Amino acid sequence: MNSTTQRRIALISVHGDPAIEIGKEEAGGQNVYVRNVGEALGQLGWQVDMFTRKVSAKQETIVQHSENCRTIRLQAGELEFVPRDNLFEYLPEFIDNFLKFQAENGFTYSLIHTNYWLSSWVGMQLKEIQGSKQVHTYHSLGAVKYNTIEDIPLIASQRLTVEKEVLETAERIVATSPQEKEHMRELVSLEGNIDIIPCGTDIRQFGCIDREAARAELGIASDAKVVMYVGRFDPRKGIETLVRAVAECKSRGNENLQLIIGGGSRPGQSDGIERDRIESIVKELGISDITTFPGRLSQKILPTYYAAADVSVVPSHYEPFGLVAIEAMACSTPVVASDVGGLQYTVVPEETGLLAPPQDVPAFAAAIDRILENPEWAQKLGKGGRKRVESKFSWDGVATQLSELYTELLQPQPVSATAMELVQSTAKELVQSTTELVQSTAKELVQSPAKKPVLVAK
Repeated sequence: MNSTTQRRIALISVHGDPAIEIGKEEAGGQNVYVRNVGEALGQLGWQVDMFTRKVSAKQETIVQHSENCRTIRLQAGELEFVPRDNLFEYLPEFIDNFLKFQAENGFTYSLIHTNYWLSSWVGMQLKEIQGSKQVHTYHSLGAVKYNTIEDIPLIASQRLTVEKEVLETAERIVATSPQEKEHMRELVSLEGNIDIIPCGTDIRQFGCIDREAARAELGIASDAKVVMYVGRFDPRKGIETLVRAVAECKSRGNENLQLIIGGGSRPGQSDGIERDRIESIVKELGISDITTFPGRLSQKILPTYYAAADVSVVPSHYEPFGLVAIEAMACSTPVVASDVGGLQYTVVPEETGLLAPPQDVPAFAAAIDRILENPEWAQKLGKGGRKRVESKFSWDGVATQLSELYTELLQPQPVSATAMELVQSTAKELVQSTTELVQSTAKELVQSPAKKPVLVAK
């Protein structure tokens, strides 16, 4: 393995395209994670190729993000969008085209970092085919997800099997929070090696504008009370809990109260259907006049929205980490989040924001009111959030931890002391037993004169 190969890694994210616009269908935290990890690792000198599935003939096959980092789109099935729960049958073709790409370029990836369970299956096959080492990040666990939804998809049993297998066979699993690691041990398997390395955010981009400037840019009054949600339109994201909580807030009597629900959607698709449902609830609750739907918020404008808000709400039924929470905290905005999963690690109650039981409308209303009614305390929470992100959740820090892990896994493994002792012990026993056999045979020959001499051919 030459030096170039040693520093070349593949990040596989079959359904989460790192080069796609964030906020679109099937584009969220995973896309942000893979893209930013890839670019940050590139800055550290790794040659990073990020593989995803091509969904349109109009898409570029290769997107060069920086000198050392690019996205490579492979065909798997027809060139069209396919929901993630329907992608499994196309993975063998994805693998074939991955192997073809390697052959055409004259190298083999010694280490592959897979993301989400679909990619983990790809990674496990590549381990079998070419001996690649595998690092895996789940992004969500089926064992947790299926406890929070009523309509269990047909692919569920396949997913649970794959998630258990990768935990037990990958060289290393990356959990993004202590809570996610606990879920793996409690719900998936007691076997496997797990490291905790959190997600990150760009602390230069998020936190680059103050509240007054942000509100001036967005046309929001300086005395407005702004509650904000950012993310996909998905029932599991708990947007219904948020809008019902805002309708119950004491602050609703304040004519300056505003609710912003940011996220992309497409008519007729799952996110478009969910947006229509949320809009109907907003209308039913009589808060249409204070609610705005700005649509997809690009990474360029998103920090401005975070900075303009008094509180950012993350009402998800489950989150393995909670990227929105740290983006808001990086912008010095207090967070109210569900008391689940990685959000319990990201948000520190009474220091960076507040936690509330998932789907508990009165609890969310009370938490939002506490922050809106105490501006000075809210400002203190915002400063605490920024400080926590700077110390724990920068992409540079995350990439450095991953780089150290990759380097460790790619180093030639020395023979362990235990193995060496076993080899030495076995050799010693072999020599001893051979010596005893020779001595015994010689003794028999000496004591048996009747035996014919052994003839040796010359």
